[in-house]
Amino acid sequence: MMSRNKPTAGITVISGLKIRYDRVILIGSVSRIVGGSSSAVMIPSATDMSELDEAWAAALSEAERRARLAGRNEVAEYLSLKNSNDLLRKAGIDWLIAGFTVLAGDANRAGASIQILKDNEHRFRTGSSTMVGPLLTLTQGVRRLYVEAGWPRVPRDGVVRGGGLACANIRHMGIRAANEEFLLTKSPTGAPAWKSLSKNQTFLHESDMRRHIAILVDQRR
Repeated sequence: MMSRNKPTAGITVISGLKIRYDRVILIGSVSRIVGGSSSAVMIPSATDMSELDEAWAAALSEAERRARLAGRNEVAEYLSLKNSNDLLRKAGIDWLIAGFTVLAGDANRAGASIQILKDNEHRFRTGSSTMVGPLLTLTQGVRRLYVEAGWPRVPRDGVVRGGGLACANIRHMGIRAANEEFLLTKSPTGAPAWKSLSKNQTFLHESDMRRHIAILVDQRR
């Protein structure tokens, strides 16, 4: 089980990495928790909002707070930031990769032996287009789980189909039926949301990530 602590901002922190938080800061347009010399990953709690929706709200809340502290002129910059597609992409992708990383760490503390490898310069094909972004590789014995996400960076890379902001794949080596493809979209609330293109266009939640980790460690129920 993940252990959770409540910061003053009301955001639930996964302390599975055994790193305590001190404050919430905004780094490169993404909110995260800082503690000591390392950073702990922020994963939102389960509420009526989706986990990613809550994480997005937290990032925007911190951006607004910093903008208002900086002065009246910075508020306009915050409003522009709120509608920035790049911020939506970064928030959505960071949430996806961080979520799987934390859950893999939790599984290891429960007795698994998952090896975790991240490549930030990954390129992958989606149709005729090329996506650029991180690749998370989780290995447990002979099983391997790939989580890749990104978007085209230059015109020759093509476009994201379906009017999406970014693409992602969750792939299990040798278990094709468990694979899923996702499109990052903007929800009616303005938050990023990962929509499954494989399962009736449902949206990705932390419970879905747990299911994929369970497949990796062969603990499906």
